[in-house]
Amino acid sequence: MAKRNRSDMADAAQNLAIRTVLGAILALPYKSRVRLMGWLATHLIAPLAGWRRRIRANLAHACPDLPEAEVARIVREVPDNVGRTLIEIYSGAEFKRHVFGTPLSGPGVEALRAARSEGRPVALVTAHMGNFDALRATLIAEGHELGGLYREMNNRRFNAHYVKALSAIGTPIFPTDRQGVSRFVRYLADGGIIGILTDVYNSTGADVTFFGQSAPTSTAACAWAVKYGATVIPCYGLRRADGLSFDLVMEEPVAHRDPVEMTQEVNDRLERMVRANMGQWFWIHRRWKPERERRG
Repeated sequence: MAKRNRSDMADAAQNLAIRTVLGAILALPYKSRVRLMGWLATHLIAPLAGWRRRIRANLAHACPDLPEAEVARIVREVPDNVGRTLIEIYSGAEFKRHVFGTPLSGPGVEALRAARSEGRPVALVTAHMGNFDALRATLIAEGHELGGLYREMNNRRFNAHYVKALSAIGTPIFPTDRQGVSRFVRYLADGGIIGILTDVYNSTGADVTFFGQSAPTSTAACAWAVKYGATVIPCYGLRRADGLSFDLVMEEPVAHRDPVEMTQEVNDRLERMVRANMGQWFWIHRRWKPERERRG
């Protein structure tokens, strides 16, 4: 019991510190808070959390020939985007007002509208890049209800207000536990639109590649799409040079076939997008785990 109490106290202290910082930043005007959070993530959080080291390690693994000047640029830009994304999510209604009216572009826009007019489900596959919630908020504003998944935080107190922030942008959202995923899939099967981030390491996933390196990836999104006849559209909310606005890109749908082949295509398309916007993908993720391959 004492151990549990100490854990609860640590969670409470951590949550209080985070809420205090977020509260102070959220008191600033919208554009100022987004810029400040990007600066804090770049200059304070990144070195303390080991993000710079992780970014360099991932780049060395995936893009070993990058010149040092390019690596240094990416090491600066990635935390800036991560920080901006976090405070944008917490800005809720202000964030939605800021992105309201941003045009959707790409052949996936008409594919989405055609699917909806025919009552067919849609799976929007995306990644930790730019800020997908800019696309989510815009689609919801256009009248497209969009279901999403979220990974619960270890700190239950922090998780409560994080989920509240995500919900302020749009609902429904489902946790990645067994019951939540079941409800998420049912939402798709019933003809809904789902958004799912596919760029995470999955130890039981398909043996596919990303940047030419082994990157086991779940085939669930593509398998669900094939099973329920959903249109699969890769899409991205890419941050513009001003750091505050976005290009919302919806690509040509992925043709239905073997889910592993579809998943590889999703990875290949994402790789092309990342190569064109290297500072916007979350290189802080452990997308590859070469140490596991060596042990195997």
